Amino acid sequence: RVVRSHGKLRHVLKSGQRKQPGSRSKFSCRFKIQDQDESRRGGGPVLQVMQCGFAFYEAGSVRSKNVTNILIKNVIDSFIAGVAYWIFGFALAYGEGNKFIGYSNFALKGVPTTEYANFFFQYSFAASTATIVSGAVAERCEFLAYFVYSFLITGVVYPVATHWYWGGGFLAQGVDYGGDIGVVTYIDFAGSGLVHVIGGSAGFVGAAILGPRVGRFGKTSNSDMIVRGHSVPIAALGGFILLFGFLAFNGGSLGTISNPGDGAIVSRVIVNTIIAASFAAFSSLFVARWTPIGSRHWSLMATLNGALTGMVSVCAGCNVLNPWQSAIMGLGAGVVYHLVSQGVQKLGVDDPLDACALHFGGGVWALVMLAFFHKDEGIFFHWNARSGLFLCWQLAGLGVILLWTVATTGLIFGVLRLLKVLRVPEEMEIRGLDIPKHHEPAYPVEAYGHGHIERMLRALLYHSDVDGAKRKPKKGHGVDYWSLEDKGPYENPEVRQFAVFKAQHGNKE
Repeated sequence: RVVRSHGKLRHVLKSGQRKQPGSRSKFSCRFKIQDQDESRRGGGPVLQVMQCGFAFYEAGSVRSKNVTNILIKNVIDSFIAGVAYWIFGFALAYGEGNKFIGYSNFALKGVPTTEYANFFFQYSFAASTATIVSGAVAERCEFLAYFVYSFLITGVVYPVATHWYWGGGFLAQGVDYGGDIGVVTYIDFAGSGLVHVIGGSAGFVGAAILGPRVGRFGKTSNSDMIVRGHSVPIAALGGFILLFGFLAFNGGSLGTISNPGDGAIVSRVIVNTIIAASFAAFSSLFVARWTPIGSRHWSLMATLNGALTGMVSVCAGCNVLNPWQSAIMGLGAGVVYHLVSQGVQKLGVDDPLDACALHFGGGVWALVMLAFFHKDEGIFFHWNARSGLFLCWQLAGLGVILLWTVATTGLIFGVLRLLKVLRVPEEMEIRGLDIPKHHEPAYPVEAYGHGHIERMLRALLYHSDVDGAKRKPKKGHGVDYWSLEDKGPYENPEVRQFAVFKAQHGNKE
């Protein structure tokens, strides 16, 4: 029988049928039938909407002085991935090659147009992986460093790892153990390991090497100060968009919808995804309210993060789980989210969006527990050597993915730090990145209409002499914003300009 996982064809041996030693599975990194692209034509654009969800979620979770900075990174993530995945990524992941890496079809050379839908779908996954990292290093990462790590993650780190399984590499081929055991492989249907473990662990490495935000942790007092985002409603909107996008993230991973039985598989995937999210949301909410590792309050953000962790927790096996099993996976995912979040903080790593807890924690939980809950091969249902080996393969796959990600991203962020281009200066970090880096405050003072800007303009148009008389400034005597020296932690240029004027001319209006 043939099982489709993330668009590739995987031939699974029937019970009692043995695979000849040394033979390769009869699938290629290329699609063998054209109608596999159908679910991607619909799922790809919906999946791309997740970038909008990430943007809102991260924008609401950072302070108002860094909103423009985090938004432009989320916008450009899609474009960096478009370049990097087109030139290198798709070839390394799905080009003809060996068990470790692909080395053909660079820049889609030789790829038939019937596979372009697959390229678009896989590109969206690559962009999502890099966006996970941007949340973990938010509010203090240099713009140039962001370009470098985003390009390398989407163009090299993520594609090589996906070749190991979705591209037909060693994790997909597995090992033939003979006898009644047969061939055992690693299983990851929609990317608990290949997307979320990579993104979460890369974010952790980046945040650890980058260091915490100013004032986040007190070394001498051993304090842990919570740095709140500026807008819970914006973050909640992003969370809702991500919840919607996850349905395409998991549902579209089958790769086809027109073959017999496809509708039933997609239905199972969608149902399992929403059930896991539901139980994880309540689990995380109750942990936050009633346990020492929570905030002791009914937390909206804990509920959203828990629901998203629940969706991550079934990515690996949402096509082979029953709904009641997804409910258990979701309950555990809500607890795992809080435990990993607390562990990251105890290590002194500053992750503003809990990206590591959500993606890495949920991904690890998914890969390990699938070996127990798989309805056909899980330990809880088939206590035999094959199920034990399946657990070993899940752990081995998790291990090699984690080792590859930590080694490569550690090298990337380490070199950037040695070159002193990884982190913004402390003074700029305190002031915020929107004005110095982009000169586009997310919330300009003049947009509020509360009258303060009019008073500032009067102060700038007139100066007071010793006798107190108001006179218009002579030519060249007024305040020129562009010639002012930047002093002080001001979030808006108008406030900065007004403060410098008052310092020069006193407090008289």
